[in-house]
Amino acid sequence: MRELSLHILDLVQNSLVAQAQKVSIKLTENSLTNRLQLEVADDGRGMDEEQLKKALDPFYTTRTTRRVGLGLSLLEASARQCGGGITIVSSPGKGTVVRAEFELNHIDRVPVGDMVSTMLALISGSPEVDFSYVRCCDDKSFVFETSKIKEVLGGVPLNHPDVLSWLKDFLTEKEKEVANDII
Repeated sequence: MRELSLHILDLVQNSLVAQAQKVSIKLTENSLTNRLQLEVADDGRGMDEEQLKKALDPFYTTRTTRRVGLGLSLLEASARQCGGGITIVSSPGKGTVVRAEFELNHIDRVPVGDMVSTMLALISGSPEVDFSYVRCCDDKSFVFETSKIKEVLGGVPLNHPDVLSWLKDFLTEKEKEVANDII
């Protein structure tokens, strides 16, 4: 994949298939340690020990529509290629946490990409899910939580066109304030 935001979209899709109701996305860039870390955590079904052992195998998937599950294996390959790695922690009924780490200034590291579009796609497709998105770049950061937006909106759905338009503007502004490698 050409952007980390697409890996994140794939990871969150896995969370949604696992019936997650809360999904947390965190992106941290630290120029002092030269590391970029991404984390996707959910409260979905989780994986047992056997599934966890197979999770990075591109020829293993729990989906019945296809025989391969390339998402995690591609993320792992990308992380390793850039001086990092991937860890997965999961247990049945407790959810899953996927962490990937990259050398921040590695020549082969793909850009973070369009996180605004990724978040909007997730929110509009699954407005009932509570998403949190934390973006940290050195000493700058912001936290975005759909649960707080839902409180303010009362009964107006997050995927209402006016709400999505506002969310796009808000997230774009926050990304520009914080992010180091905006596309």
